[in-house]
Amino acid sequence: MATRIEHDSMGELQVPANALYQAQTQRAINNFKLSPLTLPRAFIQAILHIKKAAATTNSELGVLEPAIAGAIIYAAEQQLARTEMEHYPVDVFQTGSGTSTNMNVNEVLATLASSKLGQQVHPNDHVNAGQSSNDVIPTAIQLSSALAIQNQLVPALRHIQAALVLKSQQIGHIVKTGRTHLMDAMPVKFEQVLGGWQSQLAHAEQLLQQQLPRLQKLGQGGTAVGTGVNTHPDFATGFAAELSKDTGLALSPSDNFFFNISSQDLAVACSGALKTLAVALLKISNDLRWMNSGPLAGLAEIELAALQPGSSIMPGKVNPVIPEAVAMLSAQVIGNDTTITVAGQSGNFELNVMLPVIGYNLLQSIELLSNGCTELADKAISEFKVNEGNIAKSLDKNPILVTALNPVIGYEKAAEIAKKAYKEQRPVLDVALEHTDLSKEKLQELLNPAKLTDNG
Repeated sequence: MATRIEHDSMGELQVPANALYQAQTQRAINNFKLSPLTLPRAFIQAILHIKKAAATTNSELGVLEPAIAGAIIYAAEQQLARTEMEHYPVDVFQTGSGTSTNMNVNEVLATLASSKLGQQVHPNDHVNAGQSSNDVIPTAIQLSSALAIQNQLVPALRHIQAALVLKSQQIGHIVKTGRTHLMDAMPVKFEQVLGGWQSQLAHAEQLLQQQLPRLQKLGQGGTAVGTGVNTHPDFATGFAAELSKDTGLALSPSDNFFFNISSQDLAVACSGALKTLAVALLKISNDLRWMNSGPLAGLAEIELAALQPGSSIMPGKVNPVIPEAVAMLSAQVIGNDTTITVAGQSGNFELNVMLPVIGYNLLQSIELLSNGCTELADKAISEFKVNEGNIAKSLDKNPILVTALNPVIGYEKAAEIAKKAYKEQRPVLDVALEHTDLSKEKLQELLNPAKLTDNG
């Protein structure tokens, strides 16, 4: 591989000739060989937005020469338009402040800006002017998460809720056996089942929406420890206004920079909301799997779309692959939340020192949940068919229907009828007709499954 010599405050070293990064990035590549994981495109783009807004603000405040600032802005815009991820190779598992990633972006922009301007643009003195990794990386975590939630996850959540509403309009009138403890219970309508799922998702969306205003209050301007050392007094306000114009978010300086830099409580809270959504998707996925179970020895209440062969040895077998996949990604998100929780505890004095893994896991969770909502909506919820014959057959013989007779004949008499109906595999109505003095018409009225779904 052709190389060139670059240097930093620690001396010289070789860097690939075609790399846009410089010496500090190469040191990180050499030092951190722990995983194949790198910070995602959305995170790098958040830092690029930060660098662009910082250069604009520093130019307006007279901190940077307009020509140098303009070259940095040009370089950032070029990388935002076409983010070349091969130039951002630093391992997620690096220095806890994310300094290597901050310097990686600084160096790429310095190289491009120098080429554009025809004179040296320094990664620290110019691109990083008025900034520290300690406020850039927390700001990138908040910015990238807010953008991903607003532009990716919330639309996906609304999409799956709309799919549930449409499905309810199509099949909501059908009555099925309800279940508690996986055992037969009082009947429910599909509109009630689907409505319960939708309420779970609406609740999760509400929690996520509550995170956005907090994520939009940024620690940029606090620099190394929160005091704002080496930063223009007006930088934070100007930066937030410029970044707002660039991203479309309503951003503002934090009320307390020490909070944003020393802690990651915002990320922990955001991850908690993501975990809530993961739990909801896991519940919905498992309900779909159970209702689809069979086709002969299971519940077989619904039939999910047949998307691919289900077995390498059993011909004709079809599995509920989308709910299974969504259940797995939900488990991943729950695991990510544990990582973020542990990382959030690593705010030692004035700096949290697990920032990169927090950013990585938050963005992975948002992406997984966004894709999960869309796939579950389009390939499972919208496509499943109801097996009305199977549902009606089990509903008629459901001994729990006798619950409706409790106020009329008492619990113990009702239990006697339920046990006999189950033992003889006969409809409750027929057994009740033999063991009560109620007329068939009255029993049909009391035991009507559809009526029982509306509080009897």
